[in-house]
Amino acid sequence: MKKITKETIIGDAVEIAPEAVGKVFADHGLHCIGCHVSPYETIEQGARGHGIDDKTIDKMIVEINKAIDKYKKEKE
Repeated sequence: MKKITKETIIGDAVEIAPEAVGKVFADHGLHCIGCHVSPYETIEQGARGHGIDDKTIDKMIVEINKAIDKYKKEKE
């Protein structure tokens, strides 16, 4: 599976594992799951729009990838 990066489109990340990604986003104050721009905006763009700093964005990306890996293993 391709890893999520800060350049990944929000909608694409959510499509992979909605529950896993949504929880990480929410934990960091990024509530873009149902936003009308989520199919076009990157995770970094969305996070910056909500005032999230670089360190937190990087941490969020690591957490998203871990959550997706866990989600995928549970579905196997």
